[in-house]
Amino acid sequence: MNTLTIDIRKAEPRDAGAIADVHNAAWRNAYSGIIPHKALTAMINRRGRDWWATAIRRAASILVVEVGGEVAGYATLGRNRARELPQQGEIYELYLKPECQGIGLGTRLFKAARDKLRAHGLRGMVVWALEENNNALDFYAGAGGRDIAEGVEVFDQKALRKVAFVWE
Repeated sequence: MNTLTIDIRKAEPRDAGAIADVHNAAWRNAYSGIIPHKALTAMINRRGRDWWATAIRRAASILVVEVGGEVAGYATLGRNRARELPQQGEIYELYLKPECQGIGLGTRLFKAARDKLRAHGLRGMVVWALEENNNALDFYAGAGGRDIAEGVEVFDQKALRKVAFVWE
């Protein structure tokens, strides 16, 4: 019998290619048909291996979840960017390979990201999700987030509503 280990840790430069691959697959899965194709492709292409390697070297807070030694997902986090919200921390992104969704890895990565924000002394947390991304809305609501604010993101002149979920 084989036992797969699940590990959540700070991203390292050697993870850049794997994170880029997760980003590509997860964004195509989550946003195809929501974000215009041209804009989505451009966003994905900008965030390849070199982009992620630079982000990791610049000490960005990036966590990865590994399953059996392979990166299955990532989360980026830091200070809340929305000044109108009192929560101090924010998870900017939390994505898993599509085949790794729905088995509890996202919940574990979310908890680790939240714990890291708390360890940095940041009280409260916010996460934004596009309103048409039902999987994200369901995930954050199921994790106890309260939907308290709305905003808009524009992609190739297409305005998409986004929702802020908060935790105290």
